Amino acid sequence: MDIVARLIELEPGSAERVSAWAKHIDAHRADAEATLCSEGVAVESWFSLSLGGKDYLLCYMRADSLQQAESIAAASTRAVDAYHRQFKADTWVRGGGAVGELLVDLTADARHARGVS
Repeated sequence: MDIVARLIELEPGSAERVSAWAKHIDAHRADAEATLCSEGVAVESWFSLSLGGKDYLLCYMRADSLQQAESIAAASTRAVDAYHRQFKADTWVRGGGAVGELLVDLTADARHARGVS
């Protein structure tokens, strides 16, 4: 399982577009989740934040293979994926941001979630 946390710097003035993107993805959740299944992605979470006067997105992903997931996403003909690719092209600062280094990865299994030992 590959795991990544990526901080993505946004172009100034992208706040409205970020909000519209999040609403669009949520409105097309079934298609977006179908894409995740085809990509082998178990979790994809997005967060918005501001640091030092700049706006960022933080993406957290767990996938069988991040390289495979990226290849499948790039070739996808789903409308939701085309929308996401255009959003990236319009709002992401190329080379801005950072990829996090995984230090600890904890996952509670179903027995722990129910309080069973």
